[in-house]
Amino acid sequence: MKHFSPTKYHLQCVATGEMFEDKGWSLDYPACHTPSLIRTQYAKRELTLHDDKGLYRYREWLPMRRQLCCNATHATYKSDGLAELLGLENLYITFNGYFPERGATMTTCTFKECEAYSVCARISDDEERVMVVASAGNTARAFAKVCSENNIKLLLVVPEDNLDALWGDKPFNDCVKLIACERGGDYYDAIALSEMVLKSPKFFAEGGAKNVARRDGMGTTVLSAVTEIGRIPDYYFQAVGSGTGAIAAWEANLRLIEDGRFGSHIMRLMVSQNAPFMPMYRAWRSNSRTLLPYDVEQARRDANSIVAKVLSNRQPPYSVAGGLYDALKATDGDILQVSNAEAELAMQIFSDTEGVDIHPAAAVAVASLIKEVQAKRIEQDATIMLNITGGGEQRYRANRDIFHLRPSCIFPLMPNVWDVVAKVEELFG
Repeated sequence: MKHFSPTKYHLQCVATGEMFEDKGWSLDYPACHTPSLIRTQYAKRELTLHDDKGLYRYREWLPMRRQLCCNATHATYKSDGLAELLGLENLYITFNGYFPERGATMTTCTFKECEAYSVCARISDDEERVMVVASAGNTARAFAKVCSENNIKLLLVVPEDNLDALWGDKPFNDCVKLIACERGGDYYDAIALSEMVLKSPKFFAEGGAKNVARRDGMGTTVLSAVTEIGRIPDYYFQAVGSGTGAIAAWEANLRLIEDGRFGSHIMRLMVSQNAPFMPMYRAWRSNSRTLLPYDVEQARRDANSIVAKVLSNRQPPYSVAGGLYDALKATDGDILQVSNAEAELAMQIFSDTEGVDIHPAAAVAVASLIKEVQAKRIEQDATIMLNITGGGEQRYRANRDIFHLRPSCIFPLMPNVWDVVAKVEELFG
C-alpha cells in the first residue's frame, strides 16, 4: 500500500445543490428530504493522468483516502473489425476485462474492478467493521479479489443460482466471507438479505449506486475513452442492470466539460436491457419517472430467464434525483431492448470481428449498437464509445487453476432477521 495525500473533494446533493463535507462514508445528504444521489466535486477541475499502470492513474478524480496495490486497467482502442462490418468510421471500444494485446488487464474480466478498487481506496485504514456487498455475481467477484489481496474484511451476499461467478485465480483470503439466498432468488433477494445483515453494528453497507467511489470508479471507463480519442464521444453504448455505470458516464462527461479540453457537448447515453427482464425499459417507454408495478414472482422468473443475469436489478437507481431517468433526459438518451437470441449472436459477432470473447451483458450492448445501426439511427461518421463491461474470461481461465468461493450459509428467501444476524456475526468471530 502506497502512502499518498488523500484526494481533495467536497460532496454535493443533486436534489438541492448544497455542498457538504464527506464525514467518512457519506452515502446521502441528511438534510435532503427527497431521494437523491450525491456527487463528488473535486478540487482539481482539470484531469491529470499519473504514471500508475492501473486505475489509480485517474486518482485526482477518485475519492481516495489510501492507495492499494492495483495494476488492473481497461483499454480503449479504435475498432477495425466490428466497425468495418457495421460501416462505422469512428467506433471506439473500451474493453474491461482480459485482453492483454490491447492493454486490458482486469483478471476478474469485468469492469466491476473499477468499482472495487475505488470503493476500497475510500475506506479508512482504521475501519474495523465488515463491509457488506450484495451482488448478482460480477461485482462480488471483483470485490472478493480486491479485498482478499488487501486484507479488507468483506461479506458478500449473492443469489445461490449465481455462485458460479465467484471464482479467482488463487485461494481467497479468510477475511472474505460469502452467504447466499436460496435457489430461485435473484439480485433483489440478495439485497434484502444484505439489509438484514446490516441490523448488526458490526457491518456497514458498501452503498451501491449511492457510493460516489463506486460511480467515479466506473466513470474511469469514459476517462479512458476520452483521453484515447481526444474528445468526448457523440454516443455511449452500454447494457444496464442498475444503470449505475451509465449515471457514472454522464457525471464523468460533466467533469470533462468543466475541464474544457475535450469538448463541451453531452454524449447520448444509449443503454439496453435484456428481454424479458426490462423494468427500466418499460418505465422509460411509458415516459414514467417511477418504475411500473412488477409482480414479484414474474420478476424472479424473468430475471432467471435472461442470458445476462447480472442485468437483473429490481431496485435500480432510476427514479432518484441524479439517477438514470435524469441522466437519460439530460443526454437525450434512450433505453433499448435486446433478446437472448440477439445477445448470443452478438457474442459470436464480436468474437469473430474483434478476436476476444465477451460476457453476455456486454453482448447486449453490442446487439443494441448493431440494431441501431441497421435501423439507420446512428450516423456513419459519429464518434461512438462502446463500453464492453466484461470479456476475455475464456482465454484468461484457460490453462489456469481456478478457485471458487463457497458460501458459509445459504438462507431461505424469507429468513428470520435475527437468525441471519447471529449467523453472520459468528462468521467473523
